[in-house]
This record gives sequence, structure tokens and C-alpha cells, in this order.
Amino acid sequence: MTRRTVAPAEPGDPTVVSVVRDAAGRHVARELRPGAFLAPRPLLPSPDRVRIALVGTRAGLLAGDDLLLHIAVGPGARLELVEPSGLVAYDHRGGTSRWRARVDIAEGGELCWDARPFVIATGARVERSMDVALASGARMLWRDTLVLGRSGERGGSLRATTRATYDGRELLVEDLDLTDPELRELPGILGPNRVIGSVTSLGAKAGGAPHRYRMELAGPGTQVRLLDTVAPTVEAELSAVWADWLSA
Repeated sequence: MTRRTVAPAEPGDPTVVSVVRDAAGRHVARELRPGAFLAPRPLLPSPDRVRIALVGTRAGLLAGDDLLLHIAVGPGARLELVEPSGLVAYDHRGGTSRWRARVDIAEGGELCWDARPFVIATGARVERSMDVALASGARMLWRDTLVLGRSGERGGSLRATTRATYDGRELLVEDLDLTDPELRELPGILGPNRVIGSVTSLGAKAGGAPHRYRMELAGPGTQVRLLDTVAPTVEAELSAVWADWLSA
């Protein structure tokens, strides 16, 4: 038996997940490549989708880290991404780190990404970007929670940008500048809140029950965003919205 040796991922190497449907209509993981920080691991098979866990392989984020994710869903394919644990950006001691994801979903494809909380500890300085390109008929359901600081902390600096296009047209463009604690804590911005959570449907308006913080996007899409001083409250309500939209 010949054993294939896989070289360890180097800093800056992306985690790659690519899913397609084969000639028989089966959902197949065409490429699962571990990156410098996350390794994709197949979960129990499902007849109507591929289920992949994104498992952390090293501590981070630390100063100088650059976490890259490339996610591709082929025509008519369905992918479910699960994160077993959250991510913490630790004190960078004057440095910076980056978290970058690129998502491409082909016609009729679907991605459900149940992301765990992303904690920005005091002293961290993080640049985060999410770029999503959906073809006509594609859909993405994304849950996302940002936490400014661990327990008892004020939290570090965060600049989070999101750009999603549908059939070549901009659907959601957001630049969330939370780099200055003095400004973000002003009334009308975050105030005393340090947890920002959302469930976002891209490519289709969400069904389900009405919600007081539901916002319809200019194109096919819906978002519910919540603010609170503690994470459990936000996570409980987001879980209810997530389950409602999945079943609708």
C-alpha cells in the first residue's frame, strides 16, 4: 500500500471546500483542503447535501495571522457547514490579523453556514471580510455572531466588511467599522452592547414567522440582526430564527 504524504499547511494557505453534484445526482465533496487554521472534516452523509465541519487546527487569531476560506458550491449542489467551536482573536500586542472568506455558489446551489461566535479580545485588531457571489437561483443561509471582548473585557478593534452579489448585482454591501471603542459605544451605534448577531438569507426572501427586527434586502434576501450585552441571549434568539427559516 502506498501512503500519500500531505505537506502541512503553511501560514496563509486557504481552507478549501468544493462541493458538486455528479452525473447520478449525488452530492460529492470534490475538494477538501486543510488550510493554516481550519481543516474540513466530512460528517455523517445525508442524501440531499454534503455536511462538512470546519475544525480548528491551531490557536488563533494572533498578530500576523491571515485566515483564508474558499467555499464553492456547484450547480444544484447543497452544502452544510458546521463549526464545532468558536474563534477567538487574542491580544495582538500592536499587530493585526485578518479573516477572509470567499464564497461562490453556482446556479441552483445552496449553502447553509451555521457559524459559531467570533470573539475579539481586548488588544486584538482584526480585519474581517466576507465576499459572496451567488448565481441566479442560488441561495445562502448564514448565521454570524461577533462578540467584542471576553467576559469583563471591553473588546478589541474590528473592521468587518460584507459584500454579496446575486446574478451579478449587489445584494448586500456593509462596512461595519468597530475599530474605535469610544465611537462604537455612543448611543445610536452600539451603546452598551458588545454582541452583534445575525441570521441572513441571501438569494431568497426568508419564510417563517414575523420578527420585530426582520429586514428585507433590496433584492432577494432577508436579515435579522440583534444586539445585546451578553451572548447567550442573542444566541438563543438566533437559534430560533435559524430553525424557523430552515423549516420554512
